[in-house]
Amino acid sequence: MNWIKYSINTTTNAEDFVSAALIELGIMSVEIENNVPVDAEKQGGVFEELQPDLPEDDGHSIVSFYLGEEEDHESLLAQVKASLEELKETMDIGEGTIDTSITKQEDWINNWKQFFKSFYIDDILIKPTWEDVSAEDKDRIVIEIDPGVSFGTGKHETTQLCIRQLKKYAKAGDEILDIGCGSGILSIISNKLLNGDCHLVGTDIDEDCIASTYENFEVNNIPKEAGDFYVGNLTTDKDLQDKVGYGKYDIVVANILADIIIGMAPAIYPTLKDGAYFISSGIINFKEDEVKDALEKAGLTIVEINHQGEWVNITARK
Repeated sequence: MNWIKYSINTTTNAEDFVSAALIELGIMSVEIENNVPVDAEKQGGVFEELQPDLPEDDGHSIVSFYLGEEEDHESLLAQVKASLEELKETMDIGEGTIDTSITKQEDWINNWKQFFKSFYIDDILIKPTWEDVSAEDKDRIVIEIDPGVSFGTGKHETTQLCIRQLKKYAKAGDEILDIGCGSGILSIISNKLLNGDCHLVGTDIDEDCIASTYENFEVNNIPKEAGDFYVGNLTTDKDLQDKVGYGKYDIVVANILADIIIGMAPAIYPTLKDGAYFISSGIINFKEDEVKDALEKAGLTIVEINHQGEWVNITARK
């Protein structure tokens, strides 16, 4: 199958806001191209690889997304254009024009691999499955990831915010719920942090993500029975809510969209044990107060709020 690639011409200052607008529309796979060198903070730690020789940064950025041939392009593009017009009212997004090209499935899945390299988040090494572990990294926690068609290499600020909160709050014996599991990276890191002494449950609306999670379990030597993963929308699916369970979890983590967290908050609250933590991210900074208010309205107490770039983590407790 061929995929249609839509590329939005914008600026480096606005690229995160354009990406967030796409995600709010349900476009989960977003690609950003610019000439900004990658700094250590953005990669979550010391990034020792040499930077590629890039042209001088001119402030131009391209934010791209892909749609399958069978999808309703006309309707979604109209929504994208409307979102860009809204952003133009509050900031300079550059040209805001959209270019179109065709990408074959095999190219879409494989070409991104040249850009995914090993990197560190504190004492955790996250590496693609096709790279080897160097001798100096033998004593680190090593996570191997092949995202495939799902979201989640760990490089994005939102994922890093969740990982640091898991390091802070997860403890041996925990029951952990991963909402919007994607590649399974947060579940895998939870398992590794606790030396396997936890039980994982995950959900995602995309069945490909469930397959990707189990594949990444296998490459990280995590038994399949360490986690139970389900396809569905926890906000509206009562059968899924019953499968996930009530009053069961020590930690619930959700690296998804601000608006989804807001709508899901009443369904998240009953999954938690008393005293348990809800770790959320995927929240663009201008949505922070809305998410905070929704969690408090659902009965949770805000414990801490953290920022990385334009992105926000909110950790709350029942």
